[in-house]
Amino acid sequence: MHALNPVYTALPTTIFEHMSGLARSHGAINLGQGFPDSPPPAALSAAVTRAMAERSQHYPPMAGIPELRDAVATFYRHYQDLDLAREQVIVTSGATEAIAAAVLAVVSPGDEVLLFQPAYDAYAPLVRRVGGVPVLVPLRPPHWHYDRATILAAIGPATRAMIINDPLNPTGTVMDAATRAMLAAIATTHDLLVICDEVWETVRFDGQTHASLLNEPGMAARTVKIGSAGKIFGATGWKVGWMIAAPAMAAVLAKAHQFLTFTTPPMLQWAVAEGLGDPGLIAAQVADWAATRNVLNAGLASRGFAVLPAAATWFTCIDLAASGIGLDDRTVAERLVAEAGVASIPLSALWEGDDAPRHILRLCHAKPAAMLHDALDRMARWRDALS
Repeated sequence: MHALNPVYTALPTTIFEHMSGLARSHGAINLGQGFPDSPPPAALSAAVTRAMAERSQHYPPMAGIPELRDAVATFYRHYQDLDLAREQVIVTSGATEAIAAAVLAVVSPGDEVLLFQPAYDAYAPLVRRVGGVPVLVPLRPPHWHYDRATILAAIGPATRAMIINDPLNPTGTVMDAATRAMLAAIATTHDLLVICDEVWETVRFDGQTHASLLNEPGMAARTVKIGSAGKIFGATGWKVGWMIAAPAMAAVLAKAHQFLTFTTPPMLQWAVAEGLGDPGLIAAQVADWAATRNVLNAGLASRGFAVLPAAATWFTCIDLAASGIGLDDRTVAERLVAEAGVASIPLSALWEGDDAPRHILRLCHAKPAAMLHDALDRMARWRDALS
């Protein structure tokens, strides 16, 4: 019998699956993997049920149903001042599939791709799988700034693209206007393509509207913007995402997508199209997440945990050393789930190399308040028992 592909046999299980598995085995509160415990908006679920009864459940168009492609274009035109047409939107089965399709379409063997750490753990394996070379650029705590000199030093003759995540998971930080302009200038000067993972664009708590790198001067023809209905509506299991690019690039992205998942369930697409047309649904979701975020952050601070600054995503990061915990983040994550019954994510798991910060733990705040209070008490008791 032939051996399985060594590329995949050598890959570890993702930290998200690992920690969620530990949470299940220990009966722990899962503040690790990022998903809300509550269902998506009732209006969205009703729209799915209605679509199943009234619409086709067979293969939709490969690039997505026209209603959703139009709804995505209209949504971004209204909220982010992007001038888009249907032809620029390709619907995918979640944002990770969109990232995979974009990497397949953009990266050729030998191409170098700038990745900024900490990073979503799918980026580097996908780049390597197509023969590309990840070039890892560190962002440093607590503000996780993009340093121009460090970026320029990482660019070489083989540099083809960069992957940007804004707002940034796992830190919850948001790029400012000066950083967007700087990255756009680097991309245009060095003729780089940019994959912009912007799935957290609506999950912001600073009162600001997301601005996309796609809208910067010179970026329209070199940017792939990626979005996610799962993040916008808190429906992570729906796996409805999209890629946005200039028409010529979108046509190539679609060719990569057609040999991955090909299509996405049409009833989910119709429901998301309907949801994007109702701004009240999104505002209500963000308000709910803001409330539980306040519960977690205030509870951490009152119990002596050091909370790092953040303005977006479902996540809060804590500085373990400043919180009186002298253990590294992976050790804390493993012990916390087994001994206190609280699952988390060690930030160093989203970093390659020996220079990873090892004192930061990520917690998901998109959970019921009672669950968060319970988790906070467990964490505080566990920390106090260490001393």
